[in-house]
Amino acid sequence: MATFQEFLRGWPVERRLRAAENADSEAVLRALNKDGLRPQDFLALLSPAAAPHLEAIAQKARDLTLRYFGRSVQLFTPLYLSDICTNQCRYCGFNAKNKRKRRHLTVEEAFKSAASIAVTGLRHILLLTGDARKVSSPEYIASVARRIKPLFASIGVEVYALTGEEYALLTQAGVDSVTMFQETYTPRLYAQLHPVGPKRDYAFRLAAPERAASAGMRSLGIGALFGLERFVPDAFAVGIHAWWLQRNYPGVEISVSVPRIRPHEGDFAVPNPVEDRLFVQYIVALRCFLPRVGITCSTRENAFMRDHIAPLGVTRISAGVSTAVGGVCPGENAEAGQFEIADTRTVEEVRADLAKIGYQAVVKDWEHPVD
Repeated sequence: MATFQEFLRGWPVERRLRAAENADSEAVLRALNKDGLRPQDFLALLSPAAAPHLEAIAQKARDLTLRYFGRSVQLFTPLYLSDICTNQCRYCGFNAKNKRKRRHLTVEEAFKSAASIAVTGLRHILLLTGDARKVSSPEYIASVARRIKPLFASIGVEVYALTGEEYALLTQAGVDSVTMFQETYTPRLYAQLHPVGPKRDYAFRLAAPERAASAGMRSLGIGALFGLERFVPDAFAVGIHAWWLQRNYPGVEISVSVPRIRPHEGDFAVPNPVEDRLFVQYIVALRCFLPRVGITCSTRENAFMRDHIAPLGVTRISAGVSTAVGGVCPGENAEAGQFEIADTRTVEEVRADLAKIGYQAVVKDWEHPVD
């Protein structure tokens, strides 16, 4: 089987940009009237020609979301285990060059934080670490997963790219999902943004979801960090990456995250900001292209935005979030987080606000098999 990287070579950045520029209203309307969209149709829905048809695209996205997901949104929360990192990603608050106090939780400290999360009723948790293998090793992450497993129905990880054997180790420890942001799918830009550290290996990171799927992970989440590359190249690449994974790993649940870059420690200037209307266009185009894919929206977006895009395609949101290591424990004096969050609502506040718009907040939709 060809890899996704090999498949993506057939869609170079110039081809994506040219196809979007050449799309017209007829191409957009053809895509809207189709049941099964092809990559070319997805590009038309991402194109400038789609802007006048945004309301119609949004209506189709709303109908598809109701058909396949009903009026429900799954809730989860992240748990940051360590902000020690050897990478120098230019856009990240955990950049190794940033002069900040760092913290790494012991397994028992991680359990204490996880217990604070479990009290809120959430049963899906996402473990995050910086990229520092000597500190946050795969064995350490597996130890945390085993320790907190009795508290949660599902444990995911959003960590550095691992080998197939290391993903298998996490699977055996009770981890069932992997989130892996490529950040940008443009190799040249990727190299500029990741000048130092193991994350610089574009190809190894790009193939991580495939290794995770082969290692037995139940669920995969992918995404790009919007604001780094121009909108169309990365929006399209994320969509066809999810499309490709669905076709090649039909037994694995695929989801897409839609993060926009947020303020953080450092002086990185966002080169390609994505304004709200374009952000919404991406979500509804993605839903029309991939009716059954999960779409995750984090607290990078404010409460107003998250509440209003849930009916248009978003099926999973975080709640009660802290992006600081140890920040979820009451009374902890946590250091600065990875980035500033925009939605500071508690879990109960998120549940109540979803109920106001007629949606049910789901805290558990899967149970890990009993050993």
